[in-house]
Amino acid sequence: MKIVIVHNAYQLRGGEDRVYETERDLLRAHGHEIIEYHRSNREIERYSLFDRVMLGPRTVWSAASKREFADLLRRVKPDLVHIHNTFVVISPSIYSACREQGVPVVQTLHNYRMLCPAGASFRDGQVCHDCDTHLAYGVLRGCHRNSRTGTAAVAAMLAWHRFAGTYSTQVDRYIALSEFARSRFLAGGFEPDKVVVKPNCVYPDPGERSGDGSYALFVGRLGTEKGVKTLLAAWQKLGKDVALVVAGTGALENEVRDATAGMPAVKYLGEIPSGELFEVMKRARFVVLPSICYENFPVTAVEAYACGVPVVASDLGAMKEIVIHGRTGLLFRPGDADDLAAKVSFAWTNSGYLAGLGRSARQEYELKYTSERNHAALIEIYRSVLPKCARAPVFSGSLAQRVQG
Repeated sequence: MKIVIVHNAYQLRGGEDRVYETERDLLRAHGHEIIEYHRSNREIERYSLFDRVMLGPRTVWSAASKREFADLLRRVKPDLVHIHNTFVVISPSIYSACREQGVPVVQTLHNYRMLCPAGASFRDGQVCHDCDTHLAYGVLRGCHRNSRTGTAAVAAMLAWHRFAGTYSTQVDRYIALSEFARSRFLAGGFEPDKVVVKPNCVYPDPGERSGDGSYALFVGRLGTEKGVKTLLAAWQKLGKDVALVVAGTGALENEVRDATAGMPAVKYLGEIPSGELFEVMKRARFVVLPSICYENFPVTAVEAYACGVPVVASDLGAMKEIVIHGRTGLLFRPGDADDLAAKVSFAWTNSGYLAGLGRSARQEYELKYTSERNHAALIEIYRSVLPKCARAPVFSGSLAQRVQG
């Protein structure tokens, strides 16, 4: 197939970027012709004052992006377009370019932006559903970057394209990353027949680790929603006997640095180069995912599984779907530092039990999250939106059956 893949990177690198790159490389490895339309919000740093003033209206509709993308479609004549993210500099205007040229569109729902201006369904330290009923709540509270003006621009984008039918008529298939995420989008008014579930994967396979590991590992964005404060509070209770390595950058970086000064068991690595991530992960006894927000699908969890490393995660959102308590890891009450400390202490002191969880985690990866399974599921989704005359025979069995094994 000839596929145009679209991604608008944020200013800070995150899981969406890793998934985009993984699927791009996977598709190319299977012989598909991939054309990238990739832009970054770092472009904003070079904007003139006029361009910054116009960023709000262009968030709703960028005529320049539509022209550029329409030219690309005319030149390459793809079979379909797979969109990962259009926020903020690309804008949803490119959907119209696809519709005008009759090119099918698949979109991965990496976050909750189409339901929530902030993209995370999270406010004031807890999950929030207020914008499910009215976007004005988010504007009044300045949920996007603590800015009412910025939030108003995002809310205007959502309101306009809902009214215009962009999301309902110009996207042929949505990919939700978990059953939990799918349920959230259906509750937000998405058509059930248009939303299918395909989890993230790991490619290439890093291979199972050898050994038991010597520390707990947190890797991710250092933000309140990621449960960083819960993590640090739990380690205050655990003392010096349980080693913790923290990797990542974000708003709470200084808080993490300050904590390491007073807790010798905690080491802060900063951001790990992508080529070193799996080596750091394989040396961990377990990975901790303490998020207090609705994770859509934390790719870190399946990366840990691929390495044969179990996961200790909060019992919330997609994490309680991905982490099977007592089999591939342990779940604890979201935001409860005492419960997290208890689960970590149990895991740390029961090495034989923990090793069994690691083996099961690797089995779970092989059952559900390998690149081959992911490619097969992705191609089935692509074929489902192609004109009948262009479709090759579809794989037997349902998508859900094949992905879930």
